[in-house]
Amino acid sequence: MNYRHIYHAGNFADCLKHIILTRILAYLQKKDKACFVLDTHAGIGEYDMSSEEAQKTGEWQEGIARLRGTDKRFPPLVSECLSDYLRIIDELNPDGEMALYPGSPRLIEQMLRPVDRATFIEKHPQDAETLAITMGRNRQIHVREDDGWVALRADLPPKERRGMVLVDPPFEEPDEYIRMVDAFLKGYRRWSTGIYCLWYPIKARRDVDDAAQMLAESGVDNILRAEMIVHKLDTAKRLNGTGLFIINPPYTLHDELKALLPVLADIFGQTAHRSTLEWIAPPK
Repeated sequence: MNYRHIYHAGNFADCLKHIILTRILAYLQKKDKACFVLDTHAGIGEYDMSSEEAQKTGEWQEGIARLRGTDKRFPPLVSECLSDYLRIIDELNPDGEMALYPGSPRLIEQMLRPVDRATFIEKHPQDAETLAITMGRNRQIHVREDDGWVALRADLPPKERRGMVLVDPPFEEPDEYIRMVDAFLKGYRRWSTGIYCLWYPIKARRDVDDAAQMLAESGVDNILRAEMIVHKLDTAKRLNGTGLFIINPPYTLHDELKALLPVLADIFGQTAHRSTLEWIAPPK
């Protein structure tokens, strides 16, 4: 594995993924019963924006820096959608400067209640070790060096009946979209009531649309597709957009994303400002 997320931490794709993550966690916590979170490709948990790697690409400047720096006044529903995400970032950066960006493990950890539990999987040995140090001693959290695709079978179903799975692979391999759908279906067969978030990059449309077609024909219902395009799709050599397939989304999420996605596309958009929200397979 050559992929290191520090080069991309805090970019527009992270922002969308992590905002949706916090909205799902907030929904799960509306009930007193415990919930479980599995993060299959966890990374190191927290990223230093002053590092050489982050400064080299500067992707966070077109992502979280734009969102935090905007002077737009958001509608109430959009402000609510952003509240937990921005609160955690502000707490990590009390002086107002963007020094640290929280990866999904840090966001999850900050939102866990005492009754909740999380498992973070990271395949890269050095990153898994860093993640364990970052998370510290916490009985609610288990960090393991392992293959995230294997974890979708090995760690499901959890003892808790409620929860979510975040699948955020590096997309280093040409068949990663197919592999993601196949691994999800194996996990879904073991735990069909969980909420699943499958993140993907958009460079060209074909691979993404093929994955969407596979999901549509899988027999699984209640699949929502949320996308944001910030560059024209005139080359596959850059990250033009991002999206998530969300299986069993909270009933509130569709309306939240309907309000949120156009606002984010406007903030992050460069040569394109477009968003899409559709049911690949509607709920029954």
